[in-house]
Amino acid sequence: MDLHAVGRSAVLAEVGDAVEALDLATWARATGVDAVEVVPAARTVLFDGVGDPSALRDRLAGWSPSGGPPEGERVEVPVVYNGPDLAFVAEAWGTDEAGVVARHSEIEYVAAFCGFAPGFSYLSGLPAELAVPRLESPRPRVEPGSVGLAGTWCGVYPTASPGGWRLLGRTDVRLWDPTRDRPALLAPGTAVVFVPR
Repeated sequence: MDLHAVGRSAVLAEVGDAVEALDLATWARATGVDAVEVVPAARTVLFDGVGDPSALRDRLAGWSPSGGPPEGERVEVPVVYNGPDLAFVAEAWGTDEAGVVARHSEIEYVAAFCGFAPGFSYLSGLPAELAVPRLESPRPRVEPGSVGLAGTWCGVYPTASPGGWRLLGRTDVRLWDPTRDRPALLAPGTAVVFVPR
């Protein structure tokens, strides 16, 4: 792990991958590190609002990767698989559209981190051999609830926005609701399973 000062009261930890970043963030929250915010990303964790950066560095030296994603709440997301990129993904995966649905829905994903828009979670778990490229040019509008793939990431668009992910289908699940105790349905650490409808 490499640690970098970010201003006077923040530390950025660089780790190997998204699984390690989520593991570090989960460990840091559970052990009560001195930080107002602990924010995981694809290969980093930002500790913001740190009272004593030197003490935080010493504390982080006690962390070692657990080797897997943390055990979190499990959320089932119902999906109608009718997306415009189903045929493209089927060809890329060497199967038919039913094969895409079967493969996509048999994986248990883990919300690694949030970004792009409130409630948008980057879901890890798609094997490297099933990675698919983004569109060469993003669509000007992707409907809320659209389920897509980009590289080895899976995600669900919480609101309408431009987007370049390969779309497999749609869900009616509300991903972001500021009136809930936990506004993001798929917060980091959440296990996610897609259920065909």
